[in-house]
Amino acid sequence: MEIPETGRQALDADLMREWAARGIDTLTRHRRGVDELNVYPVADSDTATNMVATLQAAFQGGTPGLGLEALLDEAAGRALLSARGNSGVILAQMLRGLADAWNADAIDAKGFAAGLRAATDAATGAVAVPQAGTILTVAESAATAAAKAAPFGLVSASRAAAEAAAAAVAATPGQLPALARAGVVDAGGLALALLLEALVETLTGSRPTGALDLLERHRVRAVEETEQVPRETGSEVYGYEVQYLLEADAGAAAELRHRLTDLGDSVVIIGSRAARDVTTFNVHVHVNDIGAAIEAGIERGRVHRISVTRFDDTVVEGAAAVHANARMHAAPARRPDPEPEAPTRALLVVTESAGLRGFLAAEGCRTATEARAGAELAAALADGADSVVVITDTDAAARTAHRAVEAARGDGGRRVAALFAVTRVQAVAAVAIHDPERPFDDDVTAMGEAIKACRTGEVRTVPDGFAAVVHGTAAAVFSGAAEAARDLADRLCAEGAELLTVLPGAGSDPETVTALSHHVREAWPTVEIQQLPAAEDEPLLLIGAE
Repeated sequence: MEIPETGRQALDADLMREWAARGIDTLTRHRRGVDELNVYPVADSDTATNMVATLQAAFQGGTPGLGLEALLDEAAGRALLSARGNSGVILAQMLRGLADAWNADAIDAKGFAAGLRAATDAATGAVAVPQAGTILTVAESAATAAAKAAPFGLVSASRAAAEAAAAAVAATPGQLPALARAGVVDAGGLALALLLEALVETLTGSRPTGALDLLERHRVRAVEETEQVPRETGSEVYGYEVQYLLEADAGAAAELRHRLTDLGDSVVIIGSRAARDVTTFNVHVHVNDIGAAIEAGIERGRVHRISVTRFDDTVVEGAAAVHANARMHAAPARRPDPEPEAPTRALLVVTESAGLRGFLAAEGCRTATEARAGAELAAALADGADSVVVITDTDAAARTAHRAVEAARGDGGRRVAALFAVTRVQAVAAVAIHDPERPFDDDVTAMGEAIKACRTGEVRTVPDGFAAVVHGTAAAVFSGAAEAARDLADRLCAEGAELLTVLPGAGSDPETVTALSHHVREAWPTVEIQQLPAAEDEPLLLIGAE
C-alpha cells in the first residue's frame, strides 16, 4: 500500500490514545500468529499475549482528559505494576522511557526520535544480559532510523522507524541460532514492528505491511517445531518463570539483578522514573530454584504479587490462559523433585453459601457452615490429616475458626492454620493456589498471598439504579445492572488481571452474567473468566480479579 508523505505532524494525548487503541487491536488480531513464533528466550508461546495485557493495563481505564506527559506517566506506572512475562516487562520499560522523554503536551519528529531512543536505552538497561536478534535489536534499529528521518517530519520519522523495525525483524534469524533452527523471526521484535506500523496508520490513515508480510510468511510453520527449540542463554534448562513486585531502593534492585543472574536467565528488572528512594520494581527471571529467587527479593525489600509459571504447563494458546484455566483443575507450579509421601493436608472452607460449599466440595475441599466449623475441623484431624488449613469468608466465621484452631493446636501437635478472606472469591483464589506437596508454611503463605492479590468489586442495587463498587466505594451508578457489571470488570481488568471470577448473588439476572462474559472476551481477550454457583444473598454480583 502507498503511504502518504504527509499526515499529522505532532503527537498529542488524543493521538497517543488512538495509537494505543490501534496497537492493542492489531496485536489482539494477530496474537496467536505472533505467539506461535515465540521460541526465545523460552518457547512459551506468550509474547503477544503478554504485550497486549501490558498495553491494556497501561491505557484502558486510565484517567480521562490527561495531557500527553501525564497520560504517559500514568500509563508507564500502570504498566510497571501489571507487566506480564519477559516481553511485557520490556514493553513496560519502553513506556517508561517514552514517558521520561515526552515531557510536553505535543511532540514533533525530533521529540519522537528522542522518545524512541530513551525507550530503547531504558529497555536495554533493564535486561541483565541483552542479546542480539531480540526486541532490543529491533528497537535500536527503529530509534536510529527515526533520528535520521526526523528533519523531514513526524510522518517520515515514523515511517522510517516502522520500515527499519521490519527489516531488523527479518534479520533476527541470522543473529539468534534458536530462531534460525526454528525457521522463525523474533516474536517480540515482530510485535514491536506491528506497533510502529500502527502508529504510521494513526498518523496517515495508511499502513505499511512489512511486519504483516513477515508474519504471513512464517505462519505456515508447525507449532510443534517451536516447542523443541531450547533457549540460548544459561548452561541449564530453567523450568520456571518467577515474577514479583519489589518495594526497595535502586541499590537493592541492582544487587538483586546480580543475584538473579547467578540463579537463572532472562533477568529483567524495571522501576519507576527516579528509582532513587524506596520505590516499586517489577522483577522477572527464569529459574529452577523458585524459593531462592523469591528469597533474594525478600532479603532486599518487600515482595508482593508473586507469580510462578511452570513452562511445562504452557501450551500454544499462551501461558496466561493455561495458568488461569489450570488453577482449579491442575496442580500449580511446584518445586522440582518434591519429597515423596508428603504429609496429608486437609483444606477446610467455612462459608454460609450452600452453592459455594457444593462447588468447593467437588474440588476436594472440606466445607462447613460457621456453626459446624469446629466439628468439621475435628473430623478432618480424626480422619488422619497431619495438617489443616481453615479458610473463612466472614468476620463471625473467622472468630469461630480461630477458637477451633487454637483448640486443635493443643491436641497432638498437628499443624493447623486459619486464613481470613474478606470475600468469597478470595477464598476461591486461596483454594486455587493450594498445593499439598509444598511445605506447610509455604502453602499457607502462598494462599495468604493469593487472598491479598485477589482484588474484588461488587454490583449493588442502590436507590438510583446499580452501583459498581470498587474497594468499598461506589465508583459509578448506572441505570442497568449489565452496564454496572461491564464498568466494574473494566476497572478491575485495567488494574491488571489474568482471571476474573464471577459470583452471582440473589436476584442476579443470568443474562447480565452472559453479557459480561461476552464483553470481557471482546474487550479483554487475554483475561479468562469463570463463574461460580449463585449465592443466596447480596451483593447482586461479586467479581474477583487475580
